[in-house]
Amino acid sequence: MPDIASDVPDELVRRFASRAADSDRKGEIGFENIEDLRKGGYLALAVPRQQGGGGASLREIATVVGKVAEGDPSTALILAMQYLQTVAIVRSERWPGTVRDEVIETIVRSGALLNALRVEPELGTPARGGIPATRIRRDKNRYLLSGRKIFSTGSSALHWGVVWAATAEETPRIGQVLVPLASPGIRIEKSWHHLGMRATGSDTIIFEDVEVPERYLINFESNHVNPETPALATWHMVIVPVLYDAIARSARNWLIDFLESRVPTALGHPLSTLPRFHAVLGEIDGLLLTNRALLEFALVRAENLMISPSEAAQVKRLTTENAIMAVARAVEVTGNPGLSQDNPLERHYRNVLCGRIHTPQADAVLEGAGRAVFENQRGN
Repeated sequence: MPDIASDVPDELVRRFASRAADSDRKGEIGFENIEDLRKGGYLALAVPRQQGGGGASLREIATVVGKVAEGDPSTALILAMQYLQTVAIVRSERWPGTVRDEVIETIVRSGALLNALRVEPELGTPARGGIPATRIRRDKNRYLLSGRKIFSTGSSALHWGVVWAATAEETPRIGQVLVPLASPGIRIEKSWHHLGMRATGSDTIIFEDVEVPERYLINFESNHVNPETPALATWHMVIVPVLYDAIARSARNWLIDFLESRVPTALGHPLSTLPRFHAVLGEIDGLLLTNRALLEFALVRAENLMISPSEAAQVKRLTTENAIMAVARAVEVTGNPGLSQDNPLERHYRNVLCGRIHTPQADAVLEGAGRAVFENQRGN
């Protein structure tokens, strides 16, 4: 296991950064990055120490994800999902112990990647409600899974998929199906053609009568069980904005280097000598300072089990919006160089915009925060 205290080596971050542009242009997962993380033991950091993992805390996980995101945020998102799903399984009271141990053992032994596969073309995100069209049906003594999941981050790099599905019954029950993604009947459709985070491999995974052992059917005892406890939801709402904040910090660092090295003929001095750019950098640093304070607030409150769901959601929304605004300001003042694919700022801008699409989205955050105010008022 890597020494958490020493974080992610700068050399590894530089290596990721050197590959990021190529992965982005090809729209392909950085498999070399994944292999580097596997060799370094980073894929098992969220596994408890007594089970052979790193036993990392939320703060330690956030630090690692943020550092990896400085090099390649697409790789960092795949890693973040690995940590979130590992913690969800480890802490779940509904997963059978033998199945939980089977998954954990593959993560520790071979760095197996996993992710939840929940979003569907018609359903959209399950966070907004609805019954999934992906169905698990019984055929004599076999269980067969059919359906399609879009925006499946990690897709072809994943070993396990935790599939959100419904039973093929008159009154469907909803639950999770653990699926080894090398099983017959599974194919990946290249469908991730997004503006940013292009190297996440968030393609469509199609299941066609995939046979699944009965022991891999999880949480189908009731009509609807949300697998995320408030504590795990908080992890999600801290780790995701950490990633997008790291993108903004990378953009800031590129801007500083650009302003120092750019010497227009008419000026005869670097752009970094002009008050106009001092003011812009000051604005960017103010936004990032606010993010640092927000994330520290969330980490401290989460460590002490004191953060409310609406507070965590607001931290996610505000941090993401600040990161987007910071990168946008850098793009505004750099003109054509900032929009050129020859420079990383253009990629940072496309990537940071994707922060808005992660659950919970801004409208849901604001509605929930406002509703919580009145609920608390009535409670008092």
